[in-house]
Amino acid sequence: MEFSHQIRVTYQETDRMGVVYYANYLHWFEIGRTELLRQLGISYKELEERGVVLPVVESHCNYHAPARYDDLVDIYTEVEELKRTKITFNYKIVRAEDEQLLTTGSTVHPFVNHDFKPLSLKKAQPELWSLLQKN
Repeated sequence: MEFSHQIRVTYQETDRMGVVYYANYLHWFEIGRTELLRQLGISYKELEERGVVLPVVESHCNYHAPARYDDLVDIYTEVEELKRTKITFNYKIVRAEDEQLLTTGSTVHPFVNHDFKPLSLKKAQPELWSLLQKN
């Protein structure tokens, strides 16, 4: 299931030409997965309070067209793959006004504890596992 969240491009996210700086798309990916979890019923903060941390171990970003200052953009996020020890998210960023595809990408996150020791989410947090499986 794909979730969406809309943001407006701020001035500080752009370069001198008014084009969004390329690294900001990775920040938008983070916003997308944070909002996906929130829409599923758990915040990133609550996830971490339960002892589950999701570091990024892999990221990919493909740029199709530039976002510009003051654009409204939709961040579409979905769980591509859920395994006991990791989760992969896919992202699509689209300009709301004309539905122009701007960026696609993905990130991979292992489930680890606060000491960065791997977790089997299914065993350690079965209710969280169940929540993510519903997606």
